[in-house]
Amino acid sequence: MSTPAQPVPQLTVRAVLLAVILAVILSAANAYLGLFAGLTIATAIPAAVVSMGVLRLLGGGTILENNIVQTGASAGSSIAAGVIFTIPALVILGYWQDFKYSWVLAIAGLGGLLGVLFSVPLRRSMIVEEPLPFPEGKAAAEVLKAGENPGPGLKILGLSAAIGGLVKLAAESGLKLIPDSATGAGFFGKYLGYLGTNLSPALLGVGYIVGLNIGIVVLSGSILSWHVAIPLYHMLFLDSDPALAATLAGKDAAEIAGAIWSAKIRYLGVGAMLIGGAWTLFSLRRSLLSGIKSGIAAARAGAGAELADTERDLPMKWMLIALVVFVLPLLLLYQAIVGMWHVSIPMAIIMIVAGFLFVSVSAYLAGLVGSSNNPVSGITIATILFASVVLMVLLGEAGRTAVGVGGAPLGAVAAIMIGAVVCCAAAVGGDNLQDLKAGYLVGATPWKQQLMLGIGAFSCALIMAPVLNLLAHAYGIGAPTPAHPNALAAPQATLMASVAGGMFGGKQLPWTIIAVGAGIGAVIIAIDEILKARGSHFRVPVLAAAIGIYLPLELMVPIFLGGLLAHLVERRHGLAGSLDEAARDRLHRPGTLFAAGLITGEALMGILIAIPIVSSGRADVLALPAQFHFGQGVGLAVLALISVLIYRTGARANLTASG
Repeated sequence: MSTPAQPVPQLTVRAVLLAVILAVILSAANAYLGLFAGLTIATAIPAAVVSMGVLRLLGGGTILENNIVQTGASAGSSIAAGVIFTIPALVILGYWQDFKYSWVLAIAGLGGLLGVLFSVPLRRSMIVEEPLPFPEGKAAAEVLKAGENPGPGLKILGLSAAIGGLVKLAAESGLKLIPDSATGAGFFGKYLGYLGTNLSPALLGVGYIVGLNIGIVVLSGSILSWHVAIPLYHMLFLDSDPALAATLAGKDAAEIAGAIWSAKIRYLGVGAMLIGGAWTLFSLRRSLLSGIKSGIAAARAGAGAELADTERDLPMKWMLIALVVFVLPLLLLYQAIVGMWHVSIPMAIIMIVAGFLFVSVSAYLAGLVGSSNNPVSGITIATILFASVVLMVLLGEAGRTAVGVGGAPLGAVAAIMIGAVVCCAAAVGGDNLQDLKAGYLVGATPWKQQLMLGIGAFSCALIMAPVLNLLAHAYGIGAPTPAHPNALAAPQATLMASVAGGMFGGKQLPWTIIAVGAGIGAVIIAIDEILKARGSHFRVPVLAAAIGIYLPLELMVPIFLGGLLAHLVERRHGLAGSLDEAARDRLHRPGTLFAAGLITGEALMGILIAIPIVSSGRADVLALPAQFHFGQGVGLAVLALISVLIYRTGARANLTASG
């Protein structure tokens, strides 16, 4: 370790600039992925690889400079998640016709900065005193330590990004050479059967990164929805729902299944998310108190003591000042919505309390299962429901029925605004602890990482509104329309709009189905606790299962297949189930880089395709003539070929190699 007289460069100008550039690019890519599939992926590892290559071209970079770059760039996933899970709900509700730049900047930027502040007191508890695994943080540290030869990693990233981008260009929103999905449905007697898979390479990459365990859980949730709940509802309950039955007249089996899922069955996932969020808070109660106490104790001890660079967090005094500075603009924003100080002040208080509480939950979950699996949407639902209940009391009868711009319930808009800030804070907070874990393992200075993440988060917030407007105009967001038949589903934002709107007199939520979903969630929790007591490596996280229940089946199938490929890579080396975490990270590094490239390439191509669509006003501006349109078989063959490439990339991994 370097002496104080010869510190290793960390927060250099070139590292900051490179981090900001990567953060902006990766946040745009994750915004598309999240609106499309309801998932975002952690970006620290590909950012670390790119950083090592770029800084080497600029004359070499230290491991701590590369760590700073991956820290700032990782904000691209966290800010994108916080924004796309919530803010599109304001458009879906009709409160906005497009995304207001200043408002999106305030929500995302200030929410992200609050996430950094709230996570600082948790570092000592979760990383130093009672360390959690933080799998992606450990993986990023391994990549940084192996940075002597970044060339092969850059080649893998570049090749897979090109493949992901070309497949996206060939799909329905581009050249229309291949379809976006391969599906089939039909009636087998009275049973409504539905099968299908999305043909997206990005989802295959997501599955490889999250692994087989999560892949099985999310697919099982979708099977419960599409192969059990939808057929049962169609056979037993559709006749007692004449309004829904009337909308299904003349539709084919696939359309019927989709309509039943959209109107009813996906709310099983809502119920499971609610019970899962409550259980998570209960199970983490001791860890949260411990984190708060240890953070305060460390701040008091550090006030009169000389701390090592590797133990220096942002000063507590400046954190408290920044907290006040950041909250005041949000208070004014809330006042602009409701126009009543006795409501806007409690809204700000709810935001602060819920923000710190859920940043703690998010950080703990990121430490257990990684940022890519962190169920921030479940946390946000709990926030919106809690905020809605408080707002219903504060607003009174007149306020509960008041409507804002576009006829949107005013209370629902206010609840979503609170949820959006908390969601951004929770996403950034969980990601911050992941980065601090990597920094802890390579000897970085915590306060420099915390400052860099704040810079990265605010940089991403600057471009969120233009990216969202571009995607909305090109593809549409939310429910399909004649102008946008293949709209980006924005599943979490649609859910937030439904929950908040239902609480304030909008479309009535199917509370019976939500209650059944909560019961399913309780059963899943019980199963997971039994597995935990037995020491099983296979676990059933309730929030992962709830996501599977809530999202369409065809999105979960490639995620499962990607996880299966990761498992097969381990079996190929004869080490499935027996690897320690560091060895597992080394084994999967080539495959993980390939998967990350697929995701990044497809997402960036989706944004590039949006530009000519918006400019021309035609959704099919890039489409080739019909004779060049191929069917589902070709699309499946392309997905199979990419699966082989992922497997071969991972199978060539050398466990003993340093890079």
